[in-house]
Amino acid sequence: MARHIPAWVHSRGILITLPWVLYLLLADILLSLLLPLALFAPRSVYDASSLIALSVWAWIQLIFESFNGARIETSGDPLPKGESAIVVANHVAWSDFYMIQALAQRSGMLGYCRYFAKSQLKAVPFLGWGLWAMGMPLVSRNWLKDKSELDRVFSGIVDDEFPTWLISFSEATRFTTGKFEESRVWCKKSDKPQPRNLLYPRTKGFVATVQHLRRAPHVKAVYDFTIAYQCDGVFHEAPSMWETLSKPGLSSNSKFKFHIHARRFPLDSLPESDEHLARWLEKRWVEKGDWLESHKQAWAVTASS
Repeated sequence: MARHIPAWVHSRGILITLPWVLYLLLADILLSLLLPLALFAPRSVYDASSLIALSVWAWIQLIFESFNGARIETSGDPLPKGESAIVVANHVAWSDFYMIQALAQRSGMLGYCRYFAKSQLKAVPFLGWGLWAMGMPLVSRNWLKDKSELDRVFSGIVDDEFPTWLISFSEATRFTTGKFEESRVWCKKSDKPQPRNLLYPRTKGFVATVQHLRRAPHVKAVYDFTIAYQCDGVFHEAPSMWETLSKPGLSSNSKFKFHIHARRFPLDSLPESDEHLARWLEKRWVEKGDWLESHKQAWAVTASS
């Protein structure tokens, strides 16, 4: 839904974000300079890049929550401080990153967030090189082509015990009503359960990640994050990227609701086989859809009272 943004909000956004953008450019340059050193001192480079990432992400989180007044509600399982984990989440909008990072910040893992990103970013000077230096998995979603890239990322976590939240949006794309209908048709044709309020998850990446990181003694759990939004009574209505950076009073004046629900599953409790891991993720998505539906109804009751 397109929303009118007054000119003064655009001006305010530029004033707030310009220093952060300039710092982001500097951070990308610093990360790129670290890249050649990763061959000789991988752990030192990882630690240094994590400190740089922490400063970048903490700053943008400050803009979203403090400057622009986004109130993020949380629920679910407590997450241990400093614990490395595999993270899966549904994907609605750009602001999903803020939701995940809010939990990471509270868990002392903000600098160690590593997201699966598109392989095309490798060709982007400084930004792509910086992501590479940080240990971000840059993938094409073709798991045969991505094998060497995944081996690079997984080896750092397994062999060097890099602390990490390795994060993937398992639906591989953002939720829209059109994509939901496509997912529903595919699930019916393939005899798969269609989760409510979600797209059917892609399982291959999750299975590959779990099977590799089982060998990392410090990776203790899988976190399942469910992200929910509402604005003026419209469920799954999230702010645009620019609104998150420019618009004041997101949770008051603009009436956005933000909620993230966390579930923690010990890694050793997950099934062993690829097939059963795929079914495990499928079951989580059905449960996530039911949780979203119940939260949608709860918000509706609150709005009408």
